[in-house]
Amino acid sequence: MRQDADTATERVEGKLTEDDVRRIVREEVEHAFKRDPAARRASIIASKGTLDWAYPPLILATTAAAAGMDTAVFFTFYGLSIIHKDFAKKLKVDPVGNPAMPMPMPIPDIVSSLPGMVPLASRMMRSRFATHNVATIGELLDAARDIGVRLIACRMTMEVFGYDEADFIDGVEFGGAAAFMSQARRSHVTMFI
Repeated sequence: MRQDADTATERVEGKLTEDDVRRIVREEVEHAFKRDPAARRASIIASKGTLDWAYPPLILATTAAAAGMDTAVFFTFYGLSIIHKDFAKKLKVDPVGNPAMPMPMPIPDIVSSLPGMVPLASRMMRSRFATHNVATIGELLDAARDIGVRLIACRMTMEVFGYDEADFIDGVEFGGAAAFMSQARRSHVTMFI
């Protein structure tokens, strides 16, 4: 640990105050960031487009940005649904595709595959999140944009799925995998969700 002469003297005399400790930690963190600028960057790939898989990339991205990291989320394949203007309609959860999904009572697969179960399961999940005061997807997207998280739509996937730039929420950037890889290779934290 780097120390100046005054800090060393205070430590020997046992007079290190809480402010001194905070200052020392702050200096060490600043020093670490200067040594490794990638420690301030997080890159996240969101590839799934269901309600339950929309939360992790947005929660992690907003948390990283709130911690002072330069954060980008690359939405590809079904992950594009998260940033689509109609995300509230597109993001659903299928109980058949989620065997670990907690249900109020055990439901056999044959019942969970009946018509109407996807809207019911989606409503249940939204209700459960609301009961526990978890932000909605819309609120997380707003928070992400407000704190500077880069939301990047995969242009190749847009073309494959027939999407236009106008199909997405405001603030979305558009780029290919190579553009995102440029960000990711300079990041300390890279996640595929």
